[in-house]
Amino acid sequence: MAQLTERNFSSKDEMTAALAELLQAGLSQGIEQDGEAVLLVSGGSSPAPAYRYLSGVELGWDKITVAMVDERWVEPEHEKSNEAFIKSTLLQDKAANARFVTMKNAAVSAEEGADLCESAYAALKKPFDVTILGMGPDGHTASLFPNAKGLEHALTTTNTVCAINAHQSEVTGEITERMSLSLAGIANSKAAVLLISGDEKKAVYEAAKQSGSEYDVPLRAVLNHPDINLTVFWCP
Repeated sequence: MAQLTERNFSSKDEMTAALAELLQAGLSQGIEQDGEAVLLVSGGSSPAPAYRYLSGVELGWDKITVAMVDERWVEPEHEKSNEAFIKSTLLQDKAANARFVTMKNAAVSAEEGADLCESAYAALKKPFDVTILGMGPDGHTASLFPNAKGLEHALTTTNTVCAINAHQSEVTGEITERMSLSLAGIANSKAAVLLISGDEKKAVYEAAKQSGSEYDVPLRAVLNHPDINLTVFWCP
């Protein structure tokens, strides 16, 4: 099992403040210990306020690398691009000085672009200092979707990243082709934070803690991994 800490908050504002504090501490410690820090970021509404707050904090951003947890295989200008989201929320103000490592490259498909993306991520300092994860109502985290093409490889490879092609659903939308951290990539972090909001997702998380198939509920693979130091943030 992962090294698991659970923190419950009464509001999203409380959760945002705690996340910002955790990120600031983790990145500062990374710079102090290693001369640099690496932050792996996810898209979504939950971390956005903390990203906006952090962007204005003096953190030695020229010593920080920000990289993606996952990305849809779309151009950065696309409305669904996580890269565009991170640029508009985190990489502003003082944080504009951070180095940014993206996942989308010029390859036609994520599968064809995986080796180039792996090379870029292989050059990052490891372990990463902090990795921010979200979770979908189907039990996916990063872009590790249930029974997706590439999921078995993602859960077993020693590579940091992997190409995923998910089954189209209400959760994935029409863009099913993704690049994602592998399970090994998620595990290669000093601290991982899973953000959950609402009772529906809390129920999915609690179910993922029970025994069962990691292919049906990929978050279960993260919770089962002995080397992952995971803090779960939940608010109503």
